[in-house]
Amino acid sequence: MSARASDITRFCDALTRRTEIKDFEGARNGLQHRGKATVKKVGAAVDAGSEVFKLAAQRGVDFLIVHHGIYWRPVSPERVVRKLRKGSLKKTGLSLYSSHLPLDAHPAIGNNALIAQDLGLKITDWFVDFAGLPIACLCAGIPRNILVKRLKASYPQTFKGIEFGAKKPRRIAILSGSGRSALPALNHQGCDTLITGELREEHFNEAREQGWNLYPCGHYATETWGVKALALAVATEFGIPWEFIDTGNPL
Repeated sequence: MSARASDITRFCDALTRRTEIKDFEGARNGLQHRGKATVKKVGAAVDAGSEVFKLAAQRGVDFLIVHHGIYWRPVSPERVVRKLRKGSLKKTGLSLYSSHLPLDAHPAIGNNALIAQDLGLKITDWFVDFAGLPIACLCAGIPRNILVKRLKASYPQTFKGIEFGAKKPRRIAILSGSGRSALPALNHQGCDTLITGELREEHFNEAREQGWNLYPCGHYATETWGVKALALAVATEFGIPWEFIDTGNPL
């Protein structure tokens, strides 16, 4: 079985509502590089990069879906990095498709929705507005000890806990990746508990002062969900196999 890359691109655009969602400048959601016209296997990865492209090609991937594409800044040295990545893409013949905020905020295949589902949490609302799009979700609370047990099971290598909030939080917020944009809104939402990917050093003191529970579980680890779900949707729609390209990023 095979599919046309152009058909897969249109399918991804429609499912993620790409044209309706504004994003950071470096995201450039959509098809970032046109490779082979015919696709026999789809791949998913969190980050674009020359080594990821090589791994994907070695595993027979023709169309690679990533969360972070090739145009993010800063990368250093920028010209060298861009040249390496574009050169590697041309050699492999891969098509590269990137989806950032559309795969954070999607209510079915988005990172935050799938993190909630994985943890057995019920989403009750969305917040943290970016250009009219709420990108973080709020869930009904569960006891902290149960939440921590589930987080450690899902993120055994990257889980961290900063606990100054309630032992029985009323609401739990989820924002994958870099979650500091959710912090100013927590108190307003009546929430003292946040699950995210990464935070900054100063947020430990803020958590102590504000009475928050913060659980940074890894930027990479919390953003594997969406690309996997989109690749699976493509595979199901077009009857072709898919594979997740895991780089083992611990950050």
